[in-house]
Order: sequence, then structure tokens, then C-alpha cells
Amino acid sequence: MTVKEYNRSVEEFADSVYRFIRGNLKDEARANDIVQDSYERLWRSVAEIEYIVVKSWLFSTAYHIMIDIIRKEKRMTDLEVIHEQEIIYESQYTDLNEILHKALDLLPEQQKSSVMLRDYEGYSYKEIGEITGLSEAQVKINIYRGRVALKNFIGKIETVL
Repeated sequence: MTVKEYNRSVEEFADSVYRFIRGNLKDEARANDIVQDSYERLWRSVAEIEYIVVKSWLFSTAYHIMIDIIRKEKRMTDLEVIHEQEIIYESQYTDLNEILHKALDLLPEQQKSSVMLRDYEGYSYKEIGEITGLSEAQVKINIYRGRVALKNFIGKIETVL
């Protein structure tokens, strides 16, 4: 990959990688750090990577950096495990976007990432598998379970609106 292609990848893909990571972490500063780390790693490997695979390489690298950060944080603090029964939400809100983000935050990390890559970024099951390191079947399972949990959390659309 050339320097020109590297700069083009920053212009074309940095925003979507940032949105994906920020959507998972809900922390703008850490999302910026992860995107920057991903591009730093890309720069170190610029001679070995072709421009054709840069987008999936960046998403995959950013995803793995994010997972490493999450694992490190889990070791430092005790977090309660959220069971699927607790994902059901009873009260009424008028802001559907707020409800959806609350529901996404309650999903296990693999389900959340899979759903976001599929529904927000438009990746295929195969591409999501390459990014996350999961099999295509496991990606489909994570997306299905994530969507069911989101549906249970949100409930009937009539109660939200």
C-alpha cells in the first residue's frame, strides 16, 4: 500500500471505525484512542497490507483492541453478569433512540458487536466473522440472540410510541 492509499483510507474509513467503536464503548476519548491505535498499526504494516483489504483489516484490528481493553477493565473491576431475564424493560419512554442504546448496552459484547456490524455498518455474516474471529454460524446466532434480547427489552412498539 502506498502513502497516498493510506491517507485515502483515513479519509474513507476513520469515521465508520470510530462510530462502530464509540457505539460499543460509549466513550468518545477511548474510541478516538482505539481508532488512532488501529491506524498506527496499519502504518507499521503498510508494506504488507493491500488497499483492497484495508477496511476489514481496520475494523478487525479496532475490534480486537476494543476487546482487549474491555477484558483488561473486567479484570480490574467486578462487574455483575446481566441475565437475559433482566433485559426486559417495563417503563415507557418516548425516545426510541435512547431505549435502543440502553438495550444495546445490556447485550453481551459479542452480540452487541455482531448486531452493530450487521445492522449499523451493513457487513455480511462472512465479513463479520472475519472481523470478530467467529464462525459464520456463530455470528448468525449472536445476531439472532441479540435481536431477540433487543425485542424483549423494547417490548411492543406501541408502548414505546
